[in-house]
Amino acid sequence: MAESEQAHDGARLERRILELLDQRAATSTICPSDVARAEAPEDWRPLMEPVREAARRLVASGEVEITQHGEVVDPGAIKGPIRIRRRRR
Repeated sequence: MAESEQAHDGARLERRILELLDQRAATSTICPSDVARAEAPEDWRPLMEPVREAARRLVASGEVEITQHGEVVDPGAIKGPIRIRRRRR
């Protein structure tokens, strides 16, 4: 995939994360698989890491937080299942 296509796909995944969060209560979280399934219902597994990368970029821009077991975690140090939520101020 060309770099411009990857950037476009990444931006689309970022928008999808924010759209799904907008559809839920302000205190709710989403799973990366929710985003992947919304994008590609029949073949969502390959999108899991790109969704996690999109979430990391949204953390860097101050839009969202990544949590594990309800606690905010450093996006560079995550291993295992995560949840994504709107940043709480």
